[in-house]
Amino acid sequence: MDETPDLELYARLAQDDSAAQAALSLLYRRYSQRIYTYCRKILGDNQTAEDLLQETFVKLFESGRQGRELENFPAYLMTIARNLCLSHRARSKRQYVEVEDFHLTYHDVPYEQKELLQLIQTSLELLPEDYREAFVLREYNGLSYNEISEIIGESLDVVKVRIFRAKKKLRDVLAPYLADLNSKA
Repeated sequence: MDETPDLELYARLAQDDSAAQAALSLLYRRYSQRIYTYCRKILGDNQTAEDLLQETFVKLFESGRQGRELENFPAYLMTIARNLCLSHRARSKRQYVEVEDFHLTYHDVPYEQKELLQLIQTSLELLPEDYREAFVLREYNGLSYNEISEIIGESLDVVKVRIFRAKKKLRDVLAPYLADLNSKA
């Protein structure tokens, strides 16, 4: 795979069409799964996540054509996706995460795990939006606290507190179920 740095590829978006298309294609291959996963976890809808993934890269391309200077490409790209998700969510008012988001295939797991996946889904839905977003960026996208801080425009301390509180709320909700599950084992 091409090892060209992201910022160099981004700069190529301002060049002629073939160089720009090749650069965009490579950036898409590098980041599309991460952006799709983020959009899917925040919005809870496959088709909308796919649409916003495409729109993210359209906006990236337009931005690159203007020759904008960047320091942190992944954070910039995630910020585009985040803003699109927030705009969509504000328009649609739909705020849920579905069970199929999780790494296990829902139909291929034992009943107890299906029950746990349902409980996790419900728990995530119960989190305040800002906690859920920080949690998803950290746990599902693997971003650092600094990257999350840059993306959501909050201080590092605020990000750490949101993630800590999200984990605590999830533990509090899941603890009785997990204790019951452990007592059956």
